[in-house]
Amino acid sequence: MGMPPVNDTATTPELTSLQQRVAREIVALVRRDNRRAGEHLPEVHIAQHIGTSRSPVQSALRHLAQLGVLQQDANRGFFLSIDAKDWDGQVAGLLTSDDPLYLRIADDRQSGDLPDEVTEADLMRRYGVARSTLRKVLSRVSEEGWIEQSMGHGWRFLPMIDSPDAYEESYLFRQSIEPGAMLGPSFQFVPAELKQLRREQQRIVDGGFQTMTPIELFESNSHFHETLAKWGHNRFVLQSVRRVNQLRRLVEYRQASRRGARHTQAAEHLAILDAIEQQDFMQAASLMRAHLDGARRDKLRDPGVFSQTA
Repeated sequence: MGMPPVNDTATTPELTSLQQRVAREIVALVRRDNRRAGEHLPEVHIAQHIGTSRSPVQSALRHLAQLGVLQQDANRGFFLSIDAKDWDGQVAGLLTSDDPLYLRIADDRQSGDLPDEVTEADLMRRYGVARSTLRKVLSRVSEEGWIEQSMGHGWRFLPMIDSPDAYEESYLFRQSIEPGAMLGPSFQFVPAELKQLRREQQRIVDGGFQTMTPIELFESNSHFHETLAKWGHNRFVLQSVRRVNQLRRLVEYRQASRRGARHTQAAEHLAILDAIEQQDFMQAASLMRAHLDGARRDKLRDPGVFSQTA
């Protein structure tokens, strides 16, 4: 189709697409918490936070150790070897880029250049990559829920957030489940986690909205909403919030110019946390509903949200 092949060496060759994503989320987590040298990174806690198995977490941690920011103790696991604020170079680069093949497929699907059903042979020719490289990316896309395997080597794309209507539907869905979970009988916040969320959101308000990468800003946002969903102790709500966040990534990673909105969102997050800490869950739910409705209206007013330069 006259398109240049994807450069397979543009990403870290030692890691699969999934492992690269996990490594990015670990870096975002460590930098978001401003962790110090010597702090422990328990594999099981990271796996639970990211929502994946321990295997890709272990591979990502070993890779970060090879880059010099972690050290591994054979008996106790992984520890920071330098402060998070000093994680730069190739490590910080994980937060400014993503797998180019993954991004190309996402862009082509969102722009309508890929049909609903494709074969691996078609995709290999289109992007100039080997089957093994393609399958690693398709595995990640399948995990994120916007493609599924059909007969043979065929794949079928599933609905994704690729239009203003889909974006609005995603927010209306969230408005129906996130505030409700806060009013459920099993909702119970964890004081230590609330304190951590407050620190993260305050960092954004205090200037992080201007200096943090789009990936860091999005991960902080999704961490806030997923933590509150977890406090509801309803597995279906948590699974749904995580699924929507996975689909939102494709759009929101590209919204680097929307930094003022990130400041407003973080300030609203802090108000919600204040209400929760005061155990005024009715007020917290009302603030959450207004927060989601405001974000929906703001993004749907922006004509650039779904453009290729957004």
